[in-house]
Amino acid sequence: MKNREYWIKWSKAAGIRAVKTIAETAISLIGADMVNIVSLDWVNIAGVCATAGVISLLMSLKGLPEVNVPEYEDSEGE
Repeated sequence: MKNREYWIKWSKAAGIRAVKTIAETAISLIGADMVNIVSLDWVNIAGVCATAGVISLLMSLKGLPEVNVPEYEDSEGE
């Protein structure tokens, strides 16, 4: 059961990080000099943002500081 709880916490934390990364990427691609939202290349922006989100999830696989790794009890003595 502890393993399931860990993955639920991990999924939530990794998802939040990925959404933040996607938003930050979109902001950087749009830029401050763009005044006409219609003239943006939304397909290109969506593709780059999706790639950034996938990379964020892959980076989260190595570990998230806000999610503690559960310690498993040794069952040899039982």
